[in-house]
Amino acid sequence: MNYKDTYAASTENPEAFWKKQAGSIDWFIQPESILSSDENGYPLWYKDGELNVCYLALDKHIEDGFGDQVAVIYDSPVTQTIKKYTFLEVKTEVAKLAGGMQSLGLKKGDTAVIYMPMIPQAAFAMLACARIGVTHSVVFGGFAPHELAIRIDDCKPRAIITASSGIEIDRLIAYKPLVDEAIQLAEHKPKKVIILNRKLGAKVPFKKYDVDYDALVYGSEEADCVPLNATHPLYVLYTSGTTGKPKGIVRDSGGYATALKYSMQNVYNAKPGEVFWAASDVGWVVGHSYIVYGPLINRNTTIIFEGKPIKTPDASTFWRMIEEHKVSVMFTAPTAIRAIKKEDPNGEFIKKHDLSSLKIQFLAGERCDVATLEWYQEHIPVPAIDHWWQTETGWPIVANMMGIEYLPIKPGSVGKAVPGFDIRIFSENGTEVGPNEEGYVVIKLPLPPGTLLDLWKDNPRFKAGYLEKFPGYYFSGDGGFKDDDDYIFITGRVDDVINVAGHRLSTAEMEEIVASHSSVAECAVIGIHDELKGQTPLALVVIKHGEDIEHFQLEQEIVKLVRQQIGAVASLRNVVIVNRLPKTRSGKILRKLMRSITDGEDFQIPSTIDDEAIVGEIIEVLKKYKIGSYSK
Repeated sequence: MNYKDTYAASTENPEAFWKKQAGSIDWFIQPESILSSDENGYPLWYKDGELNVCYLALDKHIEDGFGDQVAVIYDSPVTQTIKKYTFLEVKTEVAKLAGGMQSLGLKKGDTAVIYMPMIPQAAFAMLACARIGVTHSVVFGGFAPHELAIRIDDCKPRAIITASSGIEIDRLIAYKPLVDEAIQLAEHKPKKVIILNRKLGAKVPFKKYDVDYDALVYGSEEADCVPLNATHPLYVLYTSGTTGKPKGIVRDSGGYATALKYSMQNVYNAKPGEVFWAASDVGWVVGHSYIVYGPLINRNTTIIFEGKPIKTPDASTFWRMIEEHKVSVMFTAPTAIRAIKKEDPNGEFIKKHDLSSLKIQFLAGERCDVATLEWYQEHIPVPAIDHWWQTETGWPIVANMMGIEYLPIKPGSVGKAVPGFDIRIFSENGTEVGPNEEGYVVIKLPLPPGTLLDLWKDNPRFKAGYLEKFPGYYFSGDGGFKDDDDYIFITGRVDDVINVAGHRLSTAEMEEIVASHSSVAECAVIGIHDELKGQTPLALVVIKHGEDIEHFQLEQEIVKLVRQQIGAVASLRNVVIVNRLPKTRSGKILRKLMRSITDGEDFQIPSTIDDEAIVGEIIEVLKKYKIGSYSK
């Protein structure tokens, strides 16, 4: 079946479509009720089915005779370690850890927080929770104690699973003191802290609630998989919003397993037995869906990578990994490719590696500019597929369905709607707009399986944030448009649209143009306050490594480019050169933060920021160029 027919089948009769997909996974009790509603009238998938996600990820493959296949490759350039685990080895450790957790009093319906670096035991802890019906909440390692405490108080874990330390390039981060401080700050007190001592030299203060991970695993019996209802919350994952209390996205078990299996085969075209590498972190949704659960359910070998695209040791790391581990399908954020491009603009490192195993490169996490896409294509002749999804959805919303039909790539577009997602573009008043007209990206209910069930213990906020703006539709919070061929273009968060003298302009479009300049490695365009026009755009630019261009010349050339392609209405006059852009640890550029800084508003440095020092750097640059509130 081609893409067009598949998509039509999914939107015309969602129930029949997703009944068929549910047949691709092994249920303990097959669901009879495919689509129903919860007590609030929100759609539910497979509510009378029973299964276990850990069983699908591990035990099923062992029963099918694949116990000796490598399930997990741990590659850590920061500790110079490479270790491989078979499905049988992973299952043994996971089942023993699950048995150990049961001996500590954890049971179905409890919650546990996992606060770990990128090591195999982070994935093992997630799977052990899934095995016995404990809902896990992974908190990105290295989050400050205050942020960890907020999440402890919200999901009230019975236990925290952590490690003695993480490593950031060349810096050891002791985790245990951070956990102890978070417990001290939190009102809710977890009963136990299970701690893996990595023996890297970090201080591990012992508390009476501590339990040694290795001793627990060694001394415990293997636990069996507990049958769980399809709607049982597999995990709670907090979105890293820059304002307000983080939102706990609740993910179910049955719908999620079905959607992941479907996406691994149909979006990513990953064949069982192949090596699939998502270069992300288990603290983010990509890590949940495509480092741990998706690849393992599909019987792929997955990679847990403890390193960075550059500096561990250099910009060749990704290419070394692809060659060494025979990666078939890879997934990373455009930020990582831009960082490599900045360090190695001519792709010299790429030429030194055999990348013949690589079939497809996927990009997501933030919009990929055309210049980065073209650079990749120039140096690596495999499809580079940008696609779009959210923490809330758990799997892709818009993509090029590589397992169904490889559609022509349109630079700047994230592809077409994934089967199951009935995407519309709405105006402010809730009417659908025509082709090439920008508006709000919304999805007609029901959302397909695997998407969010609710916000943890906060249904009113769930309804207010996602369902009430356009009744009957899920509000994504993003703006965009469809072209005449139904390709979807995401122009960024709704608040990334700026109003210049009454004209609504997309900063994303301007970024595309700025990024196309031959000296620019990466950039961000933000709208800043202007007495006369309401807002004007400001471009912050990082120039390529080794480029030698005067600020005045660069500014002139970029202003001219934007004027040529958008027109004088864009009013871009200010371009500043910065060493780096402020980002979250998952690689998203913090545009809202930069707007607040430039406009002189009160701002809170998000806990997700990669490096706080960058805020001071940005302020110094704004002072130097006399921009915004620093113009006096």
